[in-house]
Amino acid sequence: MAIKSAKTDTHASAHPLESHEYEFAGPLGAAGIVFGLPLLVYSSIFLCNDVSGCPAPALLSPKTLTLEKLKQQTLWPENGLTGLFDFKVTAWVLGYYALLVALQLLLPGEEVDGITLGTGGRHHYKFNAFNSALLILTGLAVGTAVQGVDFVVWDFLWDKLPQVVTANLIVATAQAIYVYLASFSVPHPGQPNPQNRELAKGGHTGNILYDFFIGRELNPRITLPQWIPIAGGQEIDIKVFNEMRPGLTGWVILNLSFVVHQYKVHGFVSDSIILITLFQSLYALDALYMEPAILTTIDVINDGFGFMLSFGDLVWVPFIYSTQARYLAVYPLSLGLPGVAGVLAVQGLGYYIFRSANNQKNRFRTNPKDPRVAHLETLTTESGSKLLVSGWWGRARHINYLGDWIMSFSYCMPTGVAGYVVNKYQNPVTGAVTREVVQGDARGWGMIFTYFYIVYFGVLLIHREMRDEEKCRKKYGKDWERYCRRVKWRILPGIY
Repeated sequence: MAIKSAKTDTHASAHPLESHEYEFAGPLGAAGIVFGLPLLVYSSIFLCNDVSGCPAPALLSPKTLTLEKLKQQTLWPENGLTGLFDFKVTAWVLGYYALLVALQLLLPGEEVDGITLGTGGRHHYKFNAFNSALLILTGLAVGTAVQGVDFVVWDFLWDKLPQVVTANLIVATAQAIYVYLASFSVPHPGQPNPQNRELAKGGHTGNILYDFFIGRELNPRITLPQWIPIAGGQEIDIKVFNEMRPGLTGWVILNLSFVVHQYKVHGFVSDSIILITLFQSLYALDALYMEPAILTTIDVINDGFGFMLSFGDLVWVPFIYSTQARYLAVYPLSLGLPGVAGVLAVQGLGYYIFRSANNQKNRFRTNPKDPRVAHLETLTTESGSKLLVSGWWGRARHINYLGDWIMSFSYCMPTGVAGYVVNKYQNPVTGAVTREVVQGDARGWGMIFTYFYIVYFGVLLIHREMRDEEKCRKKYGKDWERYCRRVKWRILPGIY
């Protein structure tokens, strides 16, 4: 991790640049993520497809691999790169975002004030993401009840998936550019700041690419003009909106579209895709239901909003996290009763740890006298704050991450030893083409796609834990060392 030397802007009116440690390997790592991860999302869709197989058969024979052969075995558009963009698809995706904004503004919700900011003020929030998602899902259910599996949304998402990715990537990039440019209007220290705007620590280094990636402003917001009927004067917190609405709800909708596709093609819905859809919907809807808890997360408290979160929320989460359901839509796998029981056990264990630990932390932070947490032991720091050293948080300093990671196994296990090949046979008399999906030589190789989530999520959680530890060490100093001696393990008790 490169150390950035101290800098101070010579203009008195400017914000001081920071002396700090770069994260994500600094500007080079930021460049790799900004330009590399979108390619990885497209690759996951093109190389694990319903045209030729998962992975595309050409990848299994590297010696004869050519770009032209690979294009023929994927969903690559006939008109090349320009085919990844579709104006109508983009318009419909923008309509989805407009609907989410309208629901946040118009539906009633829980009114909450956030934590005290560096400016001394607090932001106000209205939380109704769960009800918004339920309303959207109800609308999809009604549409399906009326039109059946031919309901336009389901075919749209399956047939235009690469173009839908592009539309979301455009939105993610556009708003990352907007918040980066808008961050330069954050009032300087000592100037009037009625909106309590502030820059994020570590987000204004002076390196354009890195700051664009990591996020300069802590909580960028938009205030609607007063002349807008009903919603005039309301504020939208761009970061919280992105974290809680488009990607999580979109993830559930994508999975449902894959369930419908499996039924349309195969005539049944497999137990494996039902499990994955239920588990991931539970995870997403649980997050939406517990929306106020986001105010205590590192994303809101410390991280700026830049391309990292914008891309992660709008592109990475819905399209990478739904890979398993998309795989099973093409190659249904029957788990049987023993398989279902095993997967349920893993999911149940992970969810129990994850939700119990988070509930315990949130209750303690909001009301330490709550009977459910009042009995827990704490360590009092010099600043007067208290750290839990018993209960879930006495077992490991980030025990909730363990539950999160265990759940990730239940998302991948239903795909089994993944991999398939799509064989096509043409009847010489009628000319009709028959498709056969078998595992063949692809068996096992598909796990690169369907089990990628476990590896990625483990790395993500360890990296996040390291960031948490560093911030806590700086915040609490010697008290954090005392705390670590009391609670020795980071995530997995007895191992790590």
